[in-house]
Amino acid sequence: MIEVLPVEGLPEIGPGDDLGALIAGAVDLRDRDVLVVAQKAVSKAEGRVVRLEEVEPSAHARELAGDDDPRRTEVILRESARVVRSRPPLVIAETRHGFVCASAGVDASNAPGPGELVLLPVDPDASAERLRRRLRELTGAEVGVIVSDSFGRPWRQGTTDVALGAAGLRPLLDLRGRRDRVGYELHTTQIAVADEIAGAAQLVMRKTAGIPAAVVRGLDLAGEGSAQELVMPAERDLFR
Repeated sequence: MIEVLPVEGLPEIGPGDDLGALIAGAVDLRDRDVLVVAQKAVSKAEGRVVRLEEVEPSAHARELAGDDDPRRTEVILRESARVVRSRPPLVIAETRHGFVCASAGVDASNAPGPGELVLLPVDPDASAERLRRRLRELTGAEVGVIVSDSFGRPWRQGTTDVALGAAGLRPLLDLRGRRDRVGYELHTTQIAVADEIAGAAQLVMRKTAGIPAAVVRGLDLAGEGSAQELVMPAERDLFR
């Protein structure tokens, strides 16, 4: 049986907070649990917050901003490796991690205060690994960790959470070479299980409930891997 359990009672996260200790004190972790933590909680603990009053927008940012605040657009451009599409004030960008998403992941929702923006972690996989090690140190439990965020999808309405960072689990289930129940050999099928777990966790974390983490229990995915495995390689991307 698979269980999805919200981690409730956590305080507002701030720069320098020991996120692992806060989570360890709020939930009883077991071996093989997968802890899903909202990117915003990780970013705020790591100090990845920008104040708009400290940002001077460039001419390019003013051009792309339309009626939006050009300082926000400037932050988006600074977090981008390239702009994929734009329709002012909307910017779809590729981040330095290789993620293609709205606003390069820059977001004002659930920011610490007005006039502040939360950025993605510099290295979400490293963030997940640090949290995994801290939880092992505090609880003795061997758990997987996913750092999740909400992404839109080009041909579907609505957002769903995906894995930006992962540690202590296999993010992809490779079924190539296996046969289905009628004997057909699978040639390309790989299941993005880390994204599926992130989406399941979001059902109990919710966007406005103030619950930044959840535990998914009952899976057997222990292993090594990173969320970078989920990023489509440029040579296989038909839309570049």
